[in-house]
Amino acid sequence: MLDIKAIRQDPQRVVEALSKRGVQFDVAQFEALDARRKNADVTAQGLLAERKAASKKIGELVSAGRSVEEAKAEVEQVLARLSADLEAATEEAGAVQRELDALLLGTPNLPDERVPHGASEADNAEVSRWGTPRQLSFPPKDHVDIGEALGQIDMEAASQIAGSRFSVLRGDLARLHRALIQFMLDCHTIDHGYTELYVPYIVNEASLTGTGQLPKFAEDLFKLEGDQGYYLAPTAEVPVTNMARGRIYDASDLEGQGVRYVAHTPCFRSEAGSYGRDTRGLIRQHQFEKVELVQIVRPDQSNVALEQLTGHAEAILQALELPYRKVLLCGGDLGFSAAMTYDLEVWLPGQSAYREISSCSNFGDFQARRLQARWRNPSTGKPELVHTLNGSGLAVGRTLVAILENGQNDDGSVAIPEILRPYLKGQSKIDSKV
Repeated sequence: MLDIKAIRQDPQRVVEALSKRGVQFDVAQFEALDARRKNADVTAQGLLAERKAASKKIGELVSAGRSVEEAKAEVEQVLARLSADLEAATEEAGAVQRELDALLLGTPNLPDERVPHGASEADNAEVSRWGTPRQLSFPPKDHVDIGEALGQIDMEAASQIAGSRFSVLRGDLARLHRALIQFMLDCHTIDHGYTELYVPYIVNEASLTGTGQLPKFAEDLFKLEGDQGYYLAPTAEVPVTNMARGRIYDASDLEGQGVRYVAHTPCFRSEAGSYGRDTRGLIRQHQFEKVELVQIVRPDQSNVALEQLTGHAEAILQALELPYRKVLLCGGDLGFSAAMTYDLEVWLPGQSAYREISSCSNFGDFQARRLQARWRNPSTGKPELVHTLNGSGLAVGRTLVAILENGQNDDGSVAIPEILRPYLKGQSKIDSKV
């Protein structure tokens, strides 16, 4: 959520920054709501002061010659009127505040100055490339054809069990999927200093609001029936980042690299609005697995932290010897809560294209303000908002897709990256049908 004080001080800066996203911020609406809220608060405070003063007038009226009964009756009449007026003013202040909160909760984060202008992913800026796509001597297959030929991807069975955009993996592919998760967790905990978490797969409305999924993206979520307000987690970002909700960190907690968490979870998304996109195979599913990286840092650390976190995701791709490119998202392609995002796009021979496998974002204090996640600045002795970051390290299903397509051989077998072989008892390829 944006800082309301910053909007008041320089609304034009907010307008200009959000225009980079293609979003129009209604300053007139904001200022009208803010003025109404202030007026309602002033009115309520004035009535409260009047009521306190009126309650002390019984003695004054008696001293002026009124009977006690008359004084009490007169004061009670005044108090009743003031109480009714105060209740109305308080309700008005609350109603206006809810309107103002709704406006702010629906307003995306301000893009970092380094974010390029642009309307869509076509305008993203390529930063770098790593690895050279393998030149195949045969027509490349996509991961579905490879997996189905091996009898180890079964989309039909998944459709019968659940519906479209689900999958069943068998045999070596199921083992490879599991090995990828373990490998990623080992790299991030052992090599990069993340603390592994096991977190709930069900989250509440407050958690989703804190990270920015609600209220903006309610249609993308799977809400559970009942009145508890529970949802299936769309990403581990939600439960893990909410570890900081309502907390005030000591400066010592954020020394050095700050707080680093990693968690593996299934993720559940309705994929609303994506009809017709990537309906084939494992690219865009209702249920998928991710290993998620979250960092909580001091504000002066977050720019460096974004580069480091992105590097940690890149390290996985490099260890797996998967060619990829790194792009800086333009304003029009930037996620709602992010101030700046790098996407890592892995090369897929079956599509002859680079496709997203990780998004690594710096949210600044946008999520922290919603979460009231703070640290105590030793220079001031006061609590201040932290900065939060997250990224996929990596999306497991898409990594499996990349291994299948980049490791495919003419005989239908698939080479297993050398780094993964210890997790599979030395197995070097997948070639048997299940």
